Amino acid sequence: MINKFSLSQILKKLFNMFGYRTIFKSPVLSIYSLVIIFIIGAISLTGIYWSSEPEALPVPKTTSKSRPGEATVLMLNNVVDLLLNKPGGFLSNDIMPPGVLSDNMPSWEFGALVQVRDLSKALRESFSRSQSQSKEDPDLALAEPRFNVDHKSWAVPWPEREYSEGRTFLQNYLLRLRGAQPSAAEFFARADNLRYWLVTIETRLGSLSQRLSASVGHSRVDGLPDNQSGRGILQNHRVNKTPWLLVDNVFYEARGTTWALLNFLKAVQVDFADILEKKGATASLGQIIHELEMSQKPLKIPVIVNGQGFGLFANHSLVMASYISRANAALIDLRELLARG
Repeated sequence: MINKFSLSQILKKLFNMFGYRTIFKSPVLSIYSLVIIFIIGAISLTGIYWSSEPEALPVPKTTSKSRPGEATVLMLNNVVDLLLNKPGGFLSNDIMPPGVLSDNMPSWEFGALVQVRDLSKALRESFSRSQSQSKEDPDLALAEPRFNVDHKSWAVPWPEREYSEGRTFLQNYLLRLRGAQPSAAEFFARADNLRYWLVTIETRLGSLSQRLSASVGHSRVDGLPDNQSGRGILQNHRVNKTPWLLVDNVFYEARGTTWALLNFLKAVQVDFADILEKKGATASLGQIIHELEMSQKPLKIPVIVNGQGFGLFANHSLVMASYISRANAALIDLRELLARG
């Protein structure tokens, strides 16, 4: 005959076999157990603290004597400084806990780092040059490659050291830009230079919006009509869906991207104020900044919910995709306004 035990009786027997009585019977085991519990708790709390997202940086203050470009370069320098010196430092290449156990913050760092790379490239190739055939700035030529070092490398080259050197070259450029001699460094706050950078942002946001929307899966049509022959080519329906374990990675990459863009565009709003006013584009840039600010609202729960479209639960990725899509639409309008004479 099989003896039937209640759930409480079974749990009580298991607890007596493996619970505190067995562990604390020996003083050595009790000390080891307390140490292990303390270490696990300390690592968990530290990881939570290190994973806290920073708030938007204050816009650099300028005066009537400030030269165009100071706010943008200073903001870029401040963003790099925060990536290196925030709680826990730069976590993307950590190989020891709690950094190696962190999943969200490295994705956030990568999103912000991509924007640092794009703006440093625009500074080197566009903002600091009067025309395509002019000489590039020596400090910006040295800074931009430093930011393109693999962010996951934990050996030579060390990303922290390379990014720190890039920040130093940015500071040198900023000092020359503020110098008494106007020819020491140049920053051309022109509409065509700004459009050069906005095109890159447009493609970044478009890609992020698609990747965020893929959290629920959507079909994509491969192939385009043949305009010359008037016939359509073979079109295959392909379903794009982000793997479940990567949904939060894409979400936090988007959070890092929009955080960095929010800071950069606020600085651009200062340096390009005259151009934006002449082109009637001040409101368009303000709309972009507003949508990016909405994307930085704090999360109410500690996990990224991935509901199915119009299902019972929310979908954080789709909400983020909505903000990014609206910002991208306003960005296209801004670029068109800047292109007009």
